Amino acid sequence: MTEIGKKIREYCDELPQGVRLVAVSKFHPVEAILEAYDAGQRIFGESRVQEIQVKHREMPEDVQWHFIGHLQTNKVRQLVPYVTLIHSVDSLRLLECVDGEARRIGRTVDVLLQLHVARETTKFGLTPEECVALAESGAIERLANVRVCGVMGMATNTDDERAIRAEFRQIRHTFDELRRGCFAGAPWFAEVSMGMSDDYRIAIEEGSTLVRIGTSIFGERSY
Repeated sequence: MTEIGKKIREYCDELPQGVRLVAVSKFHPVEAILEAYDAGQRIFGESRVQEIQVKHREMPEDVQWHFIGHLQTNKVRQLVPYVTLIHSVDSLRLLECVDGEARRIGRTVDVLLQLHVARETTKFGLTPEECVALAESGAIERLANVRVCGVMGMATNTDDERAIRAEFRQIRHTFDELRRGCFAGAPWFAEVSMGMSDDYRIAIEEGSTLVRIGTSIFGERSY
């Protein structure tokens, strides 16, 4: 088995039940992704629409493509035919755009609401208060071709484990508040995407269901 394949097996053996691995394959070649696929990995994370389009044609049909980058509305039409889950929906306008493009081709697209809890201003997302307000506004209920399945967020890039844990806890708390509230009757509202190579263990302890790991599987990226 290849080194990439061994890494996939190690992570899958380590992750507890109920937590899935998103192998972040962005900027890596199809040959590397196939090594992960041959080890049993099926969920891959990409951040550029053009890359998903190319890799979708070259990879087996049962691959699930998760979009984890910042998504612009002018790229939605190109993405919607291929994506399994969009992690990074950060506005009602983007939700409506995804809904419209999904309706146009006759499918329903699963999405996560992206939360901004980190200290870096460069990260995207709704504040927890904005997220709850959007969910409670009734606007999402009017969208028939988009299905909100949970939330996503990133912690501050810091060595302060207490700060990281507190931010993950805030993401999970927002998810729990939504699940008890306007998503109480939605069994598909079940995903919390948080945790990357450096902090995924903390994220799992704080309630993550999807961890996004790339560099420690595939190595440094070739941009």
